[in-house]
Amino acid sequence: MIEIINLCKSFGDHKVLDNLSFNIQSGETTVVIGRSGCGKSVLLKHIVGILKPDMGQVIIDGVDITKLSSRELNRFRMKFGMLFQGAALFDSLTIGENVGFALYEHSDMNKSAIRKRVKECLAMVGLSDIERLKPAELSGGMRKRVGLARAVCVNPEIVLYDEPTTGVDPIMGDAINNLIKELHDKLKITAIAVTHDMVSAYKIADRIAMLYNGKIIFAGTPDEIKNTKDPVVHQFITGASEGPITENSNQ
Repeated sequence: MIEIINLCKSFGDHKVLDNLSFNIQSGETTVVIGRSGCGKSVLLKHIVGILKPDMGQVIIDGVDITKLSSRELNRFRMKFGMLFQGAALFDSLTIGENVGFALYEHSDMNKSAIRKRVKECLAMVGLSDIERLKPAELSGGMRKRVGLARAVCVNPEIVLYDEPTTGVDPIMGDAINNLIKELHDKLKITAIAVTHDMVSAYKIADRIAMLYNGKIIFAGTPDEIKNTKDPVVHQFITGASEGPITENSNQ
């Protein structure tokens, strides 16, 4: 479904992605782990075309999206749904307008059909009759679920999750993880999540990949990563304060 080839991205003198190559299989949930600030969200933004690489290719369904025009990219993005960090709802819009935003802006559906689709998607995430509310009237967990409803509203082939459990308590985090799994099983989508929450990673992933120093240094199943002998990966997944990651960052 997605092939990333020799992807490079720097901001000033800071190299974030360094000849990163990685494949994401159709129908799987792939979780990219790594420390805060390591470039996980930057990678996601390249996959959806928000950022252009300095070098390299992002090939989705055989199309190199780095070569698309803005208009072509906007049409191509209808393949995607995305749950942003903090849900990123528009404060001035109602919940119904937030969930249906992409359909209102980029589809030929009439308003009645969009409202019906919005209601269906809110029901999928366990929310009903809140279309007229504003985001400020919801709890953090409810806003996350609204963000999930918006992510699937366009019937996407690919859903991206940026730190899906950040900002919610562990119980709500587990509920969000369960929702992600249920939506994946029901909709048969390809999903990519970035997180540093290993509880979430183990629960939702078919494959886990670790981003470190601008490259994917490990990719495998949850069981494979739990049994890795790689000292960098082992330090991260166990949360140890001592090891090669902290030694290198202190040099």
